[in-house]
Amino acid sequence: MTSNGPIRQAWVILVVGVLTQMAATIAIAGPAFLIPYMHSDLGFTLTQAGTVAAAPSFGLILTLIAWGAFADRCGERLAMTLGIGLTAVFSAAAVLVVDSPIWMVIVIAASGAAAASVNSASGRVVMGWFPRHRRGLAMGIRQMSQPLGTSVAAVTIPAIAATGGFPAYLWFVAAVTGVLALICFALIRNPPDQTPTRAEVADSDHAHEPDSAAATDPADPAGAGQGQPEPGTASAGEEKPSPASAINPYRSDSFLWRIHAVSAFLVVPQFAFSTYGLVWLIAVQGIGATTAGAIVAVAQIVGAVGRMVVGGLSDRTSSRVGLMRLVAVAAVISVAAIAVLSLTQLPALAAVVFVLASAVSVADNGLAFASVAEAAGSRWSGKALGAQNTGQFVMSALLGPGFGALVTAFGYPLSFGIIALAPLLSIGIIPRRDIDRIT
Repeated sequence: MTSNGPIRQAWVILVVGVLTQMAATIAIAGPAFLIPYMHSDLGFTLTQAGTVAAAPSFGLILTLIAWGAFADRCGERLAMTLGIGLTAVFSAAAVLVVDSPIWMVIVIAASGAAAASVNSASGRVVMGWFPRHRRGLAMGIRQMSQPLGTSVAAVTIPAIAATGGFPAYLWFVAAVTGVLALICFALIRNPPDQTPTRAEVADSDHAHEPDSAAATDPADPAGAGQGQPEPGTASAGEEKPSPASAINPYRSDSFLWRIHAVSAFLVVPQFAFSTYGLVWLIAVQGIGATTAGAIVAVAQIVGAVGRMVVGGLSDRTSSRVGLMRLVAVAAVISVAAIAVLSLTQLPALAAVVFVLASAVSVADNGLAFASVAEAAGSRWSGKALGAQNTGQFVMSALLGPGFGALVTAFGYPLSFGIIALAPLLSIGIIPRRDIDRIT
């Protein structure tokens, strides 16, 4: 293999990871776009249709940590191939029970439970193949897959259902996930073994200094031009490998717990905007439904690109947590701006601020995932990423009815003011320095 071979392998794996996560997102988010069809054509009540739509997310929450542990033990290739393959099997099986709300919930939940493998394992494999000075960008690109998958689902699924009904959607998901299972088996390779170590990387106050915790690059073994250490050596300021570095990272320090907590706080404005943003634009700002939908779509795209940009910046500054702190401050300001705009109708300004606020609200995702995987190390990153995802999905599930209750009781201005407290609280929890145990 040429010296460029590992570099190509890393980028191939990233592309496959993005496509597989998009396919899993279509399977998980897809039923929500079929609620009108289930209600009008299948005769489901709105409660039954809503339960079917929520079933994949419920299955996902139950199995994220388990799939992460499976990836830690058995490798990402097997976890991704098996999980997305089972998603195809359960989606096809759901065709047989399409007229039964109860069985649909069970089988669709099983499909979501299987798709959870991709959430944990695809992030783990990307982190394992890319060196520290490229992981932020790589994880930012990987995190684009969920909004992109949701956008694809929004465009394709209603049209598919209009042509062939719910069974056509299920066969579509089975076909897409089945093809991705074959691609994962053919192209995904488990990352090279890493010697677990622990290194602390200076935050943004030391961003101009060389990266003292740079990893030996599996995609650039010689580290040419990057200041990487030779394999088997420790970089400046880094502890040499020791048995203590391989212990449970949740017991060795509070870093992972703090990042999980920060992410739980920062996901609050994200889901407030994604769940109630359309209603806010229409009801509060008086924007037409079609235009409001276009604004939300633009916000999703800008947010996806923002994840990649912020991830790349974290590589350049050699700090994940430093940028995370800036994002949290920006989130407080942007949510407060939405609260103020809720007092009056300024549709043009509201559209611009909403797009910016939505982009800011998702900018931390890639940073947090990269931080979690790095701090967990190669032996724990699957479980840690599963825990990270679980916390975010649980918070989003609580936020749906919770924010609705706030708006009903207090109106939009005060409700968004309360939401602004979540990123404000996160600022004091963000660690001062990154920790990297993958290197």
